[in-house]
Amino acid sequence: IMITGDHRETAIAIAHRIGLPFGPGGVVTGQELEVMDDQELEDKVPSFSVCARVYPEHKMRIVRALKKRGYVVAMTGDGVNDAPAVKEADIGIAMGIAGTEVTKEAASFVLADDNFATIIAAVEEGRVIYNNIRKFIRFLLTCNTGEVFTMFFAILLGFPLPLRAIQILWVNLVTDGLPALALSLEPGGAGIMEQRPRSRDESIMARGMGADIFSTGLFIGVLTVAIFAFSLAGGRALAYGQTMALATLISIQLLFALDCRQNEDGKTPGIWVNPWLAGALVISFGLLFLVLYLPVLRGVFGTVALSPRDWGIVLAVSLLPLLARTAMRKLRRLKDL
Repeated sequence: IMITGDHRETAIAIAHRIGLPFGPGGVVTGQELEVMDDQELEDKVPSFSVCARVYPEHKMRIVRALKKRGYVVAMTGDGVNDAPAVKEADIGIAMGIAGTEVTKEAASFVLADDNFATIIAAVEEGRVIYNNIRKFIRFLLTCNTGEVFTMFFAILLGFPLPLRAIQILWVNLVTDGLPALALSLEPGGAGIMEQRPRSRDESIMARGMGADIFSTGLFIGVLTVAIFAFSLAGGRALAYGQTMALATLISIQLLFALDCRQNEDGKTPGIWVNPWLAGALVISFGLLFLVLYLPVLRGVFGTVALSPRDWGIVLAVSLLPLLARTAMRKLRRLKDL
């Protein structure tokens, strides 16, 4: 909506020039707003495109009416008369060059270059940050849930502890941390601005993320305990079983980081789009190899060296969550067709 103090004809000419569409009832003046009560204004405000010859109090009423209709309202302005409406809006935007100090103080953020295209860039960056926060949370909570279920099921079944305390600390502080940080640097998808705005009341765990964290963490826990039990079945040493469980748990989590990269449009970009994640995975796998094959660290962490056959088992099992989630997504898409 364009709100201006200019005459009706001037406002219409500007609307035509900038390509702002308006239909019947789309152009309204301050005099017409003056005779509308709040309920009438609330009913008609969605059809407004151009508001001419308006005063500061009219701008305030328009912003309030839009908010009552459930819209998230952004208001841009530069003059002192815009300050009350800028302050009232959900997001107040002031001009950094032409704007008055009063309007800048009332605004949520200031356009340093006075370029409206910067608002679009800011919205896009905000969506990228929000999506990356969800990816970060999903990865860490799923991995931690998997660790909790691993220990819980082992105790429930009367097994020895599948992981030592120092091994759990190594997983949480070293191998989990780098991929999680790298996920926060994911670039936005090409269609991020084509998505509908999320509800202001939406939880960070919305759209099934809570159930997804629980189910995937449960699956990770079951697979890790299964590998641990399988490793001990042949009468092998406890250290061997714990090493297999450690390698499986870390491998599953690192491969799961790739699944967490999926964008809101359902597409997963190539790994080299985010070189930080590629580097984090290489470093994390390298740290795992150090714990398994460096004699000094083997003594500290109580691990043993794994054979190529062992690694074949570990990697085969580690791919199961990734393959299962990929298959489930494809089934959902087929169901939605």
